[in-house]
Amino acid sequence: MDVFALTRELVDIPSISGDEEAVGKRLHAILLSLCDRYGGFVELDEVEPGRFNVFGQWGDFPTVTLSTHMDTVPPFFGSSEDDSFIRGRGSCDAKGIAAAMIVAVAGLLEQGASGLGLLFVIGEEQGSAGALKAGKTSKGSRFLINGEPTENQLALGTKGALRYEITATGRMAHSAYPELGESAIEKLLDALERLRKLSLPTDKILGKSTLNIGTIRGGRAPNVIPDEARAELLIRLVGDAEPVRALVNKAVEGLAEAKEVLFIPARRLGSRPGFNTTVVAYTTDIPPLAQSWGEPYLLGPGTIHVAHTPEERVSKSQLLEAVELYKRLALELLNSQEAKA
Repeated sequence: MDVFALTRELVDIPSISGDEEAVGKRLHAILLSLCDRYGGFVELDEVEPGRFNVFGQWGDFPTVTLSTHMDTVPPFFGSSEDDSFIRGRGSCDAKGIAAAMIVAVAGLLEQGASGLGLLFVIGEEQGSAGALKAGKTSKGSRFLINGEPTENQLALGTKGALRYEITATGRMAHSAYPELGESAIEKLLDALERLRKLSLPTDKILGKSTLNIGTIRGGRAPNVIPDEARAELLIRLVGDAEPVRALVNKAVEGLAEAKEVLFIPARRLGSRPGFNTTVVAYTTDIPPLAQSWGEPYLLGPGTIHVAHTPEERVSKSQLLEAVELYKRLALELLNSQEAKA
């Protein structure tokens, strides 16, 4: 298998979150071809109509499962390449990773390895629906190698996520007589200013918690006192969520309502001797998967700094390196004392 050609093939299939059916069918066909050659089986797990996870297994149970997501952020743009990079939406986040995992597993199967799994999930970019569904089913996996752009270093931990919708309400009035109304937008702005000033927790490994106000909307017209306004914000967690929840609720008290819409805990991850390590600030599918899919590791080619941008790309040298790193890590885990216990 050619990891460059497979990366480009996957990139050229649009799969913005919610529209993963076509790429899921292609991944299903690729894994079926591995089963035709090496045995094993592949199954689809429907998450929502037209949206399904893809799982392949070789051996009695998957001691080691390699997993990443098949969806991307918008907008879609197709692949291109030069001597150094493959470009396109999803090239590093995470279709190049999926390609490297498939090629690595194919190589291990060619060498006679067994006890391997491949799991590709939908929806990581919008709430981890695929991982939440997969996390409810155990296949007997002892180790999970999750793929996100880490520049081929094992990540020692990932931040969690706490997402809120902040809603303020008011009373409409003619803007010439503001005293007759109550501005929801002004209340929301005051609440957001309090939130921006929060002193959030830090962690010696994961670093600082961060808060991003991602969207703001509200109001009716420039000459109407607004009766409704809302904002969406995301906090990157580095530890226990409860103190952060308390801070958020206190900050908006008397001004707005804070509705929690997503929680993914921060997570410490495994390391292995001889692998370079890093710490990443983003959130992954590991928390919902780890309970059922084994001790988690996080490793992948590419840099997160170009993911979600018009400059998204993945280094060809890192793709090749990732294939070998995935093979090496999987073999170490297959042969480990934990696997044999």
